[in-house]
Amino acid sequence: MKKNYYLYSLLLFLLLFSCKDDGDVVESSIPEQTVKFDINTVPYAKLSDYSFFKGDLKDLTPVAKVLPYEPASSLFTDYASKKRFVWMPQGTKANYDEDGKTLDFPVGTTLIKNFYYTTLQPNNTTKIIETRLMIRKSTGWIFAEYIWNDSQTEANLVSGEDFNSGTSQNITFKKPNGEVINTDYRIPSETECFACHRVNGKSVPIGTKPQNLNTIYNYSTTNIKNQLQKWVDEGYLTSYPSTIASTVDYHDTTKPVEIRLRSYLDINCAHCHQANARCDYRALRLAFNQTSNLTNIGVCLSAAEPVNSTIEKIVAPGNYNKSVMHFRLKSVDESNRMPLLGRTIVHDEGIALLQEWISSLHQTCN
Repeated sequence: MKKNYYLYSLLLFLLLFSCKDDGDVVESSIPEQTVKFDINTVPYAKLSDYSFFKGDLKDLTPVAKVLPYEPASSLFTDYASKKRFVWMPQGTKANYDEDGKTLDFPVGTTLIKNFYYTTLQPNNTTKIIETRLMIRKSTGWIFAEYIWNDSQTEANLVSGEDFNSGTSQNITFKKPNGEVINTDYRIPSETECFACHRVNGKSVPIGTKPQNLNTIYNYSTTNIKNQLQKWVDEGYLTSYPSTIASTVDYHDTTKPVEIRLRSYLDINCAHCHQANARCDYRALRLAFNQTSNLTNIGVCLSAAEPVNSTIEKIVAPGNYNKSVMHFRLKSVDESNRMPLLGRTIVHDEGIALLQEWISSLHQTCN
């Protein structure tokens, strides 16, 4: 009887304190999962060690304070889709510097970029290939590369010779136009990461500039707002100006072709074609705030390395077939293609945009 009395008391307690009216919300007593991060021991051996995501790892469902973000235009990487997140240690914030300069992030900031396909053949399978982290340490940014296993349950840190030389995975996928492509998807080495992220001899992020984040993002069906404002609201950014000269989604045909092309060049090419970067020695300056000057894009400018006697101008107005830029973006030959890193196949939509823009130019070159 005594045992039944205690059982009855427990049931009554649960009924009294767990049952609510239909309009009430029952709060879970399970604490919210938090990120595990020690600046002195990162990078960790496994992606799951950070606890950036809850539930099945492959779902990439972020825990609290791991914010998704998306630049207005995305770097082309052999048609891989991307999911990006940012996390900062509690009590720290980034600062605005310039529209076209990456935010000044605090130590401990981690940028999380996942590369995946939804059309792997033969069955249009979804698979995450790799996750790249950039972690801000007191000495500067470091890279950490993680490769996902076939069962999509974990991603393991690339280290040693594989990180020194890079690796590749053979994939077959379907492009947006339905064409099936087979290629060796490149997972970069540390040197290759540094080549694209290098400015003044130091590693820096590429996409996290105010000009790229000053866009609306759907965080949920009831939470739609400007990304920079979201970062302010979350305590991740001190402030930002009300007027930012912003890039656009280069796929958006409602925007002028000129600003779409400039946005495309900024995210795909400007990180190398700028002062004190990998292609500093080239004449081109392709940052968004510099390409209103057509000379910086190469219009009517003779190439230092012309293709031949008929393809010698970087951009020949009205004739993309005589433009070196068009030739290099359309090439897959490592000795000719641009960008040299990050792609093995032709970006059809990028080529179409470049063709449309060059065809719209009517300048006469000397």
